[in-house]
Amino acid sequence: MTATAHYPICCDKDNGDALGLNPTATSPISADGAPTLNELYTIPPRCGRAVLLKKGQVIKIINTPGSQVCDTWFFNTGDLSEFASMEHTRAFIDKIIPQPGDVLVTNQRRAIATLLTDTSPGVHDTLIAACDLYRYTNMGITEYHDSCADNMRMALKAIGLRAREVPQPLNLWMNTPVNPDYSISWLPTVSTAGDYVEIRAELDCVVVMSACPQDIVPINGCSPKEIQFTVMA
Repeated sequence: MTATAHYPICCDKDNGDALGLNPTATSPISADGAPTLNELYTIPPRCGRAVLLKKGQVIKIINTPGSQVCDTWFFNTGDLSEFASMEHTRAFIDKIIPQPGDVLVTNQRRAIATLLTDTSPGVHDTLIAACDLYRYTNMGITEYHDSCADNMRMALKAIGLRAREVPQPLNLWMNTPVNPDYSISWLPTVSTAGDYVEIRAELDCVVVMSACPQDIVPINGCSPKEIQFTVMA
């Protein structure tokens, strides 16, 4: 008789709760994340914000200092289990970095957003997971450290929403080239102050942005700064 292995089944555990706290949790742009059109919002260094976009609206995300990475997520408003998926997008557009005219597709392979404009040199990242507490622990940090993963969780919670996981974000302006030997370099941005992208929503969606808190590797010049954004009809 062949022995049968029995494994515990857990149905309620997920990755949706923040592991720490910062002002992201208490500073939404509005109670439900609805924006005032054409208003300029600022995401403070090391923090995140969530904003609701209706289909057809455009969000302009501005690298105000030029040196800052912005981890960016798009969730289907009606079902947060559907979200912009970088692994699905890379297969859809046959590129590892989207360019103007390219769409971002979801884990259901539907278009959720289109990159319309990019005034920067176009160096972004779709390969690296959002920083989290475990990443900083691996880097030798022993106390709580702000992270993009927690910023995403807190920004959603601040407007009454919750995702069960932290998807791979679109890391705007993050310069992590793959070298000929397939290693990865962690380099400062090549964008300049005021560079921006404009992205159109192809579904009603929640956009979450984190002004990346990374201050150990030099992707933000080891000095996190603010990001700004505005929503246009």
